[in-house]
Amino acid sequence: MTDTGTPAAAGPDVPPLRRLRYFHGQMLGARDFQREQAYHLEKARLRMRGLLGYGVVCGLFVEPVPPDDDCPPGGGYPADDGHAVDGGHAGEADGRTAEADGSAPAEESGAEAEHARRRARVRLTSGLAVDCEGNEVVVRGGCVIDLWKALPRHERDTDTVWVGVRYAERPVEATRAVYDDGCADTSDCEFGWTEECYRICVTGCEPPVDERCDTCCSRCEHKVLWLARIDRVDRHEPVRRDRIHMNVRRPFGRHVPTVITGINWIHGHTYTVDEAKALLGTQNEDAGLVVRFSGDVRTDCLRPGVVELQVIEGGSGRNASTWYMGGTFAEPDDGCGEFTRGFRYRQTTRETLQDGDRVMITVRAAFVLDRCRRPVDGTHVGGRVPTIDARADAPGARGGCDLPPSGVGPWTSGTGAGGDVFESWFFVKER
Repeated sequence: MTDTGTPAAAGPDVPPLRRLRYFHGQMLGARDFQREQAYHLEKARLRMRGLLGYGVVCGLFVEPVPPDDDCPPGGGYPADDGHAVDGGHAGEADGRTAEADGSAPAEESGAEAEHARRRARVRLTSGLAVDCEGNEVVVRGGCVIDLWKALPRHERDTDTVWVGVRYAERPVEATRAVYDDGCADTSDCEFGWTEECYRICVTGCEPPVDERCDTCCSRCEHKVLWLARIDRVDRHEPVRRDRIHMNVRRPFGRHVPTVITGINWIHGHTYTVDEAKALLGTQNEDAGLVVRFSGDVRTDCLRPGVVELQVIEGGSGRNASTWYMGGTFAEPDDGCGEFTRGFRYRQTTRETLQDGDRVMITVRAAFVLDRCRRPVDGTHVGGRVPTIDARADAPGARGGCDLPPSGVGPWTSGTGAGGDVFESWFFVKER
């Protein structure tokens, strides 16, 4: 067997891993030390993306800026905060405050300054993320972003924008060399350090989704970490908090699990017998219990036994009788293709619910596989999966714990472990 010394599992984009070998009397130059640094950096990036993955680790929330917020002119970017505005395009950060078109912000005064205070701006809070190449993106202190200035000129005809951040570097601390480079034309100063910083990206075009099943061994094409989508942006009006959607961000990990994002019944709610029949589709073939997923799942996994309806009989006395309600998948059917984003399950038997009953709904998520053949992460944490198309003032709407532990809503199923069982219930009672 021939050993080529190339780590096949590392993927085709990993450069040869060669480290400096010291010996007595060795002559070393700047190139040797640069290559030694590159070796350790590449090893660290490989471990990060291969063992842990990438995404937002903590912070990096996008928040509205009040119109009366006292910010410096030109969008409020401090000159030494280590970031630049990119306007959604690739490139190296230069560490200076920059417009999307490359022009520097001008001083504003009087009516112009007052008008600037009402512009569409958001604040990016401090935080930590890792991009798909394994680079750590550190935002210290946060920054304020003028969305209109940051947008490329050819994308300013949209009212929906995406805000993201990407890793960047810039040379700092210029110094004069003791000895001139024999190949150099002049003896100009050189930058002695490289500062790891970040670049703000704003675009009006919907960013692509990373659909790779294995993010370690395949090429990285999504170097921008998108943090929020902002709807109905008006350049002359402050951004409202309810128009900022941060569920587009990728949580840190090797892959993003498919989760349950919505159901058409209110967990723990009390329905009348007629309402329960209408919900279960007892007499209506177009009704039934609806479950929606965050991504595609395989339709051939939706088999008998994956969803189970159990009725626990109630009443005024002691009751312990239970029975299983027959049902079937009404959607998707065999003609809906290989994948689906949800299903509808309806009752097919004629058992009658009575006052005091409780209907238990079980979805065995471990048996439902996504596109990458991983099980749906189905744990119904706190019973917080939202009701599809429910109003905030609807009966049974819950207060408190509006956001999951990540601070980014709405709630979904899942704990990050994958699989498990999604459980929910509702009660039946005649008013």
